[in-house]
Amino acid sequence: MREDPAAARLRPDQFERYRRHLSLPEFGYPGQARLLESSVLLIGAGGLGCPVALYLAAAGVGRIALVDDDVVDASNLQRQVLYTTEDVGRPKVEVAAERLRALNPDVEVIEHRVRIDSTNGLDLIRDHDAVIDGTDNFPTRYLSNDACVLLGKPNIYGSIFRFEGQASVFDARVGPCYRCLYPEPPPPGAVPSCAEGGVLGVLPGWVAMVQATETIKCLTGVGQVLTGRLLLYDALEMSWRDFKLKKDPGCPACGDSPTITELIDYEGFCGMPAREGPASDDIPQISAVAARNRLRSREDLLLLDVRDPDELEKASIASSLSLPLSQLLERLDELQAWRQRPVIVHCHHGGRSLEACRILRQQGFERVENLDGGIEAWSLTVDDRVPRY
Repeated sequence: MREDPAAARLRPDQFERYRRHLSLPEFGYPGQARLLESSVLLIGAGGLGCPVALYLAAAGVGRIALVDDDVVDASNLQRQVLYTTEDVGRPKVEVAAERLRALNPDVEVIEHRVRIDSTNGLDLIRDHDAVIDGTDNFPTRYLSNDACVLLGKPNIYGSIFRFEGQASVFDARVGPCYRCLYPEPPPPGAVPSCAEGGVLGVLPGWVAMVQATETIKCLTGVGQVLTGRLLLYDALEMSWRDFKLKKDPGCPACGDSPTITELIDYEGFCGMPAREGPASDDIPQISAVAARNRLRSREDLLLLDVRDPDELEKASIASSLSLPLSQLLERLDELQAWRQRPVIVHCHHGGRSLEACRILRQQGFERVENLDGGIEAWSLTVDDRVPRY
């Protein structure tokens, strides 16, 4: 009996570790050998990235590169299952790499403690077989999609919000990309982040399992990949819905005449301010400390809170006036007395308040400023009695 060439590439200890895979007729030695020889880039080591990384490492994906510039925060522990209380304050990629190496020494884990952007995106993605989108913001999601299109890589997509999740595989070589579904990023403040809207702690696990499954299928060629389909999950109903997606000939990234031929940094979306330079539209930014000092000096100014009502129950800054961004235009009369006086606008992180500043500018309010970092910055730098959420 001839020996399977793939089986010859497995060590005795690997036969034992991956025995359940080897017993699958559709998978077997060839599938496991392909996994061990594969390489994936996981963007984001958060709610989605943690369970994805655990299952791919356990399955024997040969190389897993982690991209995340954040540190572990206590608020992460409700859903980011790679981390413990003792890890708070440590870099996520460092902690995640330790856990994955301990889980499976077969796996090479590469740590990239950086934020993926237009300067490094292509280099980070180029040498990997697949990219897993575990991000929580639109700038990174659009940039990673565009990089995958330019490099011809499958993009295993997942997103979560409150009680709902989405998953798909975007591969412009054989189907639609993310921009075929959502051509352009939403305007700043239009979509609250998970930090602002909340997320059920177990929700990322459901979506991450789809991503991990689809990654293994992409790497091994086993089964039918989720290309051209979008899964929607509702945890409250415990229901899945499946929608077909078509490639858009007019897509700016993968269409017949693409206009996106290089990576673009989409700053200012979903509460993410630009890292350098003046605020968009030259709207002044003011730090939380500077705003506090002006309030203490009894300056005649308005501190305007444009967060949603449910967020007020979590945290608020004393003396601020609440007027949700969604109601700003229809309730503009309530602010008439402040047309010529200083107004400092804040939200959770600074994205929605920037949009509110633009609206007020357009309506003739000339002395508006955006509170840089929002109530989060206020809690961190001014008053730690204001809860973080």
